[in-house]
Amino acid sequence: MFRSAFRLTRIILTVLRFRLDALIPFDKLPWYLRYSIGPFFSLGRQRAIRNRGERLRLALESLGPIFVKFGQILSTRRDLLDDDLADELARLQDKVPAFSGQLAQSIIERDLKAPVSELFAEFSAEPLASASIAQVHTAKLHSGEDVVVKVIRPGIENTIRQDIRLLYALAHFIAKSSSDGRRLRPVEVVTDYEYTILDELDLAKEAANTGLLQRNFTDSDLLYVPQVYWDYCHKNVMVMERISGIPVADIRALNEADVDMKSLAERGVEIFFTQVFSHSFFHADMHPGNIFVDATNPLQPKYIAIDCAIMGSLDDADKNYLARNLLAFFQRDYRMVAQLHVESGWVPKETPVHAFESAIRSVCEPMFAKPLKDISFGQVLIGLFQTARRFNMEVQPQLVLLEKTLLNIEGLGRQLYPDLDLWVTAKPFLERWMREQMGPKRVMEEVRKQAPEWAGQFPKLPNLVFSALTQISKQEELMTQQTQAIEALTKEVNQANRGLPFKLLGLVSLGAAWFISDPESLQRLQTADIFSMLLFAAGLYLLVLKP
Repeated sequence: MFRSAFRLTRIILTVLRFRLDALIPFDKLPWYLRYSIGPFFSLGRQRAIRNRGERLRLALESLGPIFVKFGQILSTRRDLLDDDLADELARLQDKVPAFSGQLAQSIIERDLKAPVSELFAEFSAEPLASASIAQVHTAKLHSGEDVVVKVIRPGIENTIRQDIRLLYALAHFIAKSSSDGRRLRPVEVVTDYEYTILDELDLAKEAANTGLLQRNFTDSDLLYVPQVYWDYCHKNVMVMERISGIPVADIRALNEADVDMKSLAERGVEIFFTQVFSHSFFHADMHPGNIFVDATNPLQPKYIAIDCAIMGSLDDADKNYLARNLLAFFQRDYRMVAQLHVESGWVPKETPVHAFESAIRSVCEPMFAKPLKDISFGQVLIGLFQTARRFNMEVQPQLVLLEKTLLNIEGLGRQLYPDLDLWVTAKPFLERWMREQMGPKRVMEEVRKQAPEWAGQFPKLPNLVFSALTQISKQEELMTQQTQAIEALTKEVNQANRGLPFKLLGLVSLGAAWFISDPESLQRLQTADIFSMLLFAAGLYLLVLKP
């Protein structure tokens, strides 16, 4: 409790120091807050507003690695943030002091249940790199392989959970303070951050992600993913192959290695679209620190990817709508773009398509004033999402990760080769993918996908057939029994009806005998009475005997 109070006090002092009140629309706050703190915060407020993005970045850096990480993730939410804030947060650097090698060694020994000397032939207590969540040490296995050992920072989970609670409290306050605060959906942003960063704390998940990405690019000449050594992996420890390559941001080293920069940039785009549309599983943290280049073949350089803690995926529906959206955009078919957003459920079904189409056209049409190679895919998505936001577009977490990754890939590609025409690279890929989704090849893939399930039912087929025939036989037998019962009942009724005239005749005979035995009654009997009796007998006969 004391620690949380101390942390909260530090956050408040940081807010005051960096004048983060510039981010709060005071005119929309409750009246008691406007009158109590408004006069104090009005001093120098306009100057603070002018550089609010820089102040926010510096404040997050001063609060430590957890808030830096939050700012990095927040910078990708351009569908929610103003551009000046997103641009400034994108500059955050995760430079974190390392923790001691002895402490890292004790964590390794505790989780892998063996001394470091037994686990590794060599182990460097000096960290190779340090980040907010974990740090990396070099080592060598007894079998001779060079490896890196990633260790989660001790005590970081408690710190993260504590800071997340404070972030939630702040987010709820912002959401309740004004309509603008609710529009930013701060609680949802914190929830996304919590999900992402807690996943990064589990190195067993990262190892599994790395293994899947490696299998997807087995024998590929585009991307290499280091091998994971599963016997040395735990929630807090991960051991993988040590790679050697040129950092992708080291343009000078790449040029000295005679790397074909145009080929390198285009292959990066191809890797991205292959992951998204072919594998439905993409590396969503592709910043330069996680990418290296194998320049063994300078004309066809191969990428090397590390740090698979954050991965994204799209289902078939999302891929279909995304591909059709991008193709429709570059064909300037804004009506199709609007309809696709409605059909996919990204915007409410009652959205007026014509108004949405007009809004999209006003945002996108100016982009075509410049050459296609100068049009940013990432900015296209941002423009579409920001426009759709005005029509109550629901935030799509999978698309946010995609947008972030596309921005990273596109920025990196144009850093490597400024004339990169992303559309020339992507358009054939998207068109080919769309054809594959609607052609016979797709049908055969679905058949092959379902074949194991169908094959599993074959051994049961004789029993299923026998059961079905048995049910049919029972139904026929039941119907026969019902038919026989109806026939028997009908026969009884007919027999009963056939005896009825004799009963009537008996009644008439009894009546006649009564009249004969009573001459006075016979004398009182009139012609009308006799006629009435005959009609009664005839009617009774017709009602009972006739169907």
